[in-house]
Amino acid sequence: MPLILVPTPIGNLDDITLRAIKVLQSADAILAEDTRTSGILMKHLGISKPMFAYHAHNEHQALEVIMHRLKQGDKLALVTDAGTPGISDPGFLVVREALKQGLPVETLPGPTAFVPAIVNSGLPCDKFVFEGFLPLKKGRQTRLNLLAQEDRTIVLYESPHRLLKTLEQLIEYLGAERQACVSRELTKMFEENARGTLAQLLLHFQSKAIKGEIVICVAGLA
Repeated sequence: MPLILVPTPIGNLDDITLRAIKVLQSADAILAEDTRTSGILMKHLGISKPMFAYHAHNEHQALEVIMHRLKQGDKLALVTDAGTPGISDPGFLVVREALKQGLPVETLPGPTAFVPAIVNSGLPCDKFVFEGFLPLKKGRQTRLNLLAQEDRTIVLYESPHRLLKTLEQLIEYLGAERQACVSRELTKMFEENARGTLAQLLLHFQSKAIKGEIVICVAGLA
């Protein structure tokens, strides 16, 4: 049986496909980044299945057990706390190992934060570069120097407590007048999409409490 990657809602619990629900209902077990978080979604969907933790801190150790279960014929569904597994979330290692061992892998289409963010930004989305989270320390300046010369729209993920620092650095490397959009709390009640220059966005977020997961879209070099 295959390993199936199942995207889950990034905020609004109704943003899940009928196919995803059917896969979760039929799975022998669910591999979850955080069983408590995924447990809330499963309760919402009325699904009761064995759940096992698979996250950044145990994925190397868990690989052998997962591969064994797949070879035994178990149908395993992999979910993360929100969005599509493997996109700045655990998933890559288990997919690579399953393919290496000749085991089938399926990936369902579904929610991922950067798609609505870039489409809603008003910036060109026919070509873009997805960077995920910038390196925290080593390699960060190198990445910023490279992004300063990027002519495609740039998409970044960021946490609320690092947003101001990242905006300051984007101004330093890309220029204060570069157009951008900061999206937070996507699909939730207090969703916000703030648009303007990097300087305007920094001023905007300096004056308020910052909550929620964040996507930053920045115009490429003209």
